[in-house]
Amino acid sequence: MNKLLRIGQIVNTQGIRGELRVYPLTDYKERFEEIDWVYLDEDRSKRYTIEKVRYKNELVILKLKEINDINEAEKYKTKYLTIPKGSSRTLPEDTYYIVDLIGLEVYTHENEYIGVLKDVIQAAGNDIYEITYHKNPKKTVLIPAVGEFIKEVNIKEKRITVQLIEGFLE
Repeated sequence: MNKLLRIGQIVNTQGIRGELRVYPLTDYKERFEEIDWVYLDEDRSKRYTIEKVRYKNELVILKLKEINDINEAEKYKTKYLTIPKGSSRTLPEDTYYIVDLIGLEVYTHENEYIGVLKDVIQAAGNDIYEITYHKNPKKTVLIPAVGEFIKEVNIKEKRITVQLIEGFLE
């Protein structure tokens, strides 16, 4: 089955006519103007038609055809807007969908196994890879997702190669 990509999260309502404040989970928030509909969370049984898109600071303000007042809109707070991965844009080189990275094995340049990528934390400056450390599964290793540390991502081989500096694994 085609995976779903999270493209935004509903963080609040906007006005009384059912508009939603959405925190975009994409580097290209104008993407919302290019799609016709979304799912909410993982529920594929109902599509929500995008009627209007506008912006307010870092947020996207969306009007979905099926949501017409503030009371209805309130029910959707914290839900994710998702689209089928097949509907996604082609990414630039060295850019990956988080859904494709989760679960990849992480190794050092010296081929030492570190663990499995558990999550990608989307921070203001750059993303941070959260890795479950294989020597202590309760511990997580945090590595900034920048070229200085992430040397290779190979989706086909399900492998990430990193360059660590002293202190990363302590």
